[in-house]
Amino acid sequence: MSDAPQIRNLFIRRPVFSAVISIVIVLLGLFSLTRLAVESYPPLTPPEIQVQAVYPGATAQDVADAVAAPIEQQLSGMQGLLYFKSSNSSDGVMNLSVYFDISRDPDLAAVDVQNQVALAQPQLPQEVVRNGITVRKRQTAFLVVLALSSDDPRYDTEYLNNYAKIYIDDELKRLPGVGDASTFGQLDFSMLLSLDPDRMAQLGLTVSDVAAAVQEQNATNPAGRIGREPAPPGTQLTIPVITSGRLKEASDFERIIVRGRPDGSLVHLSDIGDAHLGARNYDLAGRFDGAPTALTPVFLRPGANALQVKQEVVARMGELAKNFPPGVHWTIAFDTTPYVTESIKEVVKTLFEALLLVTLVVFIFLQSWRATLIPVVAVPVSVIGAFFGMQVLGFSVNLLTLFGLVLAIGIVVDDAIVVIENVERIMEQEGVPPAVAADKAMHQVSRALIAIVLVLCSVFIPVAFLGGITGLMYKQFAITIAVSVVLSGIVALTLTPALCAVLLRPVPEGAPVVVESGVLARAFNRFFGGFNRGFRSVTERYLGAAGRVIDRPRTFFAAFAVAVALLLVLVRAVPSGFIPSEDKGYFGMLVELPDNASRQRTEAVVKQVESFLKAQPAVNHVVALVGLNFIQNANQTNAAIMFVMLKPWEKRSAAKDQLPAVLGAVNGYLFQLQQTRGFAFNLPEIIGLGTTAGLELNLQDRGVNDVTRFAGLTGEFAADANALPTLRGVYPTIRVNTPQLFVQVDREKVKALGISLSELFQTMQASLSTLYINDFNRYGKTYRVQAEAQARFRQTPEDIGRLYVRGPNQQMVPVSALTRTEFRAGPSVITRFNGFTSALVVGAPAPGKSSGEMLAAVERLAQDKYAARGIGYAFSGQSYQERASGGQGGLVFALGLVMVFLVLAAQYESWSIPFAVLLGVPFGTLGALLGVWLRGMANDVYVQIGLIVVVGLAAKNAILIVEFANELRAQGRSIREAALEAGRERLRPILMTSFAFILGVTPLLTSSGAGAASRHSIGTGVFFGMLVATLVGVFFIPLFFASIRSLSERGLVGRRAGAVVPPTVALPAEGD
Repeated sequence: MSDAPQIRNLFIRRPVFSAVISIVIVLLGLFSLTRLAVESYPPLTPPEIQVQAVYPGATAQDVADAVAAPIEQQLSGMQGLLYFKSSNSSDGVMNLSVYFDISRDPDLAAVDVQNQVALAQPQLPQEVVRNGITVRKRQTAFLVVLALSSDDPRYDTEYLNNYAKIYIDDELKRLPGVGDASTFGQLDFSMLLSLDPDRMAQLGLTVSDVAAAVQEQNATNPAGRIGREPAPPGTQLTIPVITSGRLKEASDFERIIVRGRPDGSLVHLSDIGDAHLGARNYDLAGRFDGAPTALTPVFLRPGANALQVKQEVVARMGELAKNFPPGVHWTIAFDTTPYVTESIKEVVKTLFEALLLVTLVVFIFLQSWRATLIPVVAVPVSVIGAFFGMQVLGFSVNLLTLFGLVLAIGIVVDDAIVVIENVERIMEQEGVPPAVAADKAMHQVSRALIAIVLVLCSVFIPVAFLGGITGLMYKQFAITIAVSVVLSGIVALTLTPALCAVLLRPVPEGAPVVVESGVLARAFNRFFGGFNRGFRSVTERYLGAAGRVIDRPRTFFAAFAVAVALLLVLVRAVPSGFIPSEDKGYFGMLVELPDNASRQRTEAVVKQVESFLKAQPAVNHVVALVGLNFIQNANQTNAAIMFVMLKPWEKRSAAKDQLPAVLGAVNGYLFQLQQTRGFAFNLPEIIGLGTTAGLELNLQDRGVNDVTRFAGLTGEFAADANALPTLRGVYPTIRVNTPQLFVQVDREKVKALGISLSELFQTMQASLSTLYINDFNRYGKTYRVQAEAQARFRQTPEDIGRLYVRGPNQQMVPVSALTRTEFRAGPSVITRFNGFTSALVVGAPAPGKSSGEMLAAVERLAQDKYAARGIGYAFSGQSYQERASGGQGGLVFALGLVMVFLVLAAQYESWSIPFAVLLGVPFGTLGALLGVWLRGMANDVYVQIGLIVVVGLAAKNAILIVEFANELRAQGRSIREAALEAGRERLRPILMTSFAFILGVTPLLTSSGAGAASRHSIGTGVFFGMLVATLVGVFFIPLFFASIRSLSERGLVGRRAGAVVPPTVALPAEGD
């Protein structure tokens, strides 16, 4: 029989089996990677249901009172409702947005809103109900904006707009992954009946006569069938009977008979006006790079692959373009995918840089290419295998999951290093073969590896149960790391010992062999010989310092208390934040002219701004939506929203071409424009999470009860907020001095003459606005038939008096005889938030200030100065989510500590030993917050995510010492000797793994380009956290173990149930 030691470990005896396990993990990961969606963030926007209603001719106040208020009264109490807000504009349109918790199913939320709107319909004006109330899920994941243009003057924007709606929109909506595609504006075809009020009065006709005639003669008139059953026996044929149905051409509408005269002659529509194919509404216009354009926004369906969907959109547009009329072209005017592509590419680049740096650290410590190869093989297995877990869990490839993988590289390499270092130590000290050393090493460290995996998972997995947007962000990041950690544990228990047995060679201590011979070998040996001598010296000094720390517990526990106190100070000193503001390669602008400025005036100013922007070296393209106030979600002829695409990041490396500098230059230019106000702003980091990346505060009228006084207080609030050092660019959106022409109807005179009030108001509405009569069909679509007065009859206030209504004796009465007019000031848009009249206030943090400081400052201002004056407040958008997430970071941190404690208590069957591990965590937290504070950053979501990692890794370092010290204590060593010996034996793997992680995250600190702010935020916390946790923790962990184990064995804290405790060796008193 052979005297060779028996190999007990299955995976060392069967290396092929071990390799197959890892190969299967990699194959599953690679297969899953091809099926995962790619996006910048997972779906994080709360479901938004949009309700739109139209009250033609109504003022903003009329819409707010008669339409918005009845609907809003029905909304409160719905499941998962966060808040709702409405915008009511002077064009008669109400846009109501209802927001739900992110856990709410959007389809069910839409059904709930539809039901509540149905309950309010009996209270709404009939004209509103007749025009239709739309309830739909709003798609918020903005992908691209397509521009359709033509160099042929025959194809104007009206033609292009309708061409896109007929031939492009539906084609794009049918693509998998596209959530919505709707061409901007309301230039849909409409049959416009332009009436001559003077001629109508001469003929004794009213708008009601015209509407009745159109409804009668432009209708579908089914007649039935000849020979239908039941029929007489022998009937051979069944023939459908057709009649003239809806009219199609303008000439058909002009031949409509409005009235028959007593002499037998007829009055046709052409006698009192004309009909022509026009547009439903001309108040909105799109522009791209200075030219009128039809713009089609394309939205991404939740969970779809942004890059793949864009490719499909481009491919489909290429096919459709083959059938475009000559001279019609398309292009991508606005694109969010470059930021997705570049930011993910930068993180992937960081991923490889981290792998290289980790490999370098491992190579320096292990000093053997064979030993280095083992973790280099193990790391990709854990990282690639994580993609399989991501697919099973429904995750996507996004910034959060990729950040998790970057940090996982430094984490998962630890398990392999612990095994390799232990195997090499046994080979050097005992002179046994690699297979035997690997078998013995696994017997020693398997329990520690399992403990490390359990502790790290106990830190990360509970995060999955948190709710809200921040909970989802934590979940995507933490669970990705947890999956990698579990796979790392599997690899460390299977593949790593097998590779150690196969690849490692016995090497005498202090004599590293990197290459076999030659000059390179001598150079490496000299370097590593010096490194080893230096490390042995560091180890001896460490033992001396650690011994002194253990011997002076009072002094160093006092130092620990000071560190905890400093940590508490930093918790309050470091400002809070949400998501760092990024240079996404684009930004938004709002341009406003004086109240009631026409669209033509607004478009002229937009042209000036476009010229300025195109002259900027950093600007690539400019998209303008004229007639839309994006901030208030209202159509206003005096407003325009602009989106500016910047050149690629690599082409604008100069400071003046970075987003903050560009925003400053643009805002400076807007400030100088005469009779124009506006501002440029960064869009939210998560598209759809509000309108701007800064402040969104809704001031509410909770006791003022006067819109003019409320507007004055809002302006005063904005001025006070601008004076605060934490804010800049505070901008109130409410305007109540819009000139309005008030028509005072003499109701007594109207009734005395027997005239219908509804007839009077309908006449004004049809003449000054449009009257929707019914529909006609064209190009396979259904369009509106609308009546309006000819343009020359609606230019001045006097034109109102030239309108006529009919009395009971068929006499035509001029409206001027029944009314008087006067100019008044009033709001052009009335916004409401949670049922109260409101004013949206937007702004941004001052340079060097965080969003948390900004929100806290405006809250104090609102509570201290304005609450008593009848002003309430509520946040919306990104500001709401930041406030709602307050305390989540602390909850995550506390939950992680509790779970680590419970897992360790179960692992060691002791309530006291876990404290020796957890007491090292404050050092990591202190380092993380200190680094964030020194770099002038905020304690945002990414920093808090990093703190979770620091907790896990700091606990892991402590476990390596505590686990070994417990074993030595069980062997009969004294507490002090066990603590110091464990520190000495575990110092090398601790420093190796910690510095591997620290260098692995260094690229996050130094990165630039797309998404750099997020990388800096998460990298700063974990870098400084682990640096302090390692350099300070290795001295304090032996002290914590010795003190707690001593107390435990004295029975003061709690002892392991049923354990046999070796004779206690008391700690020396301080100074002994």
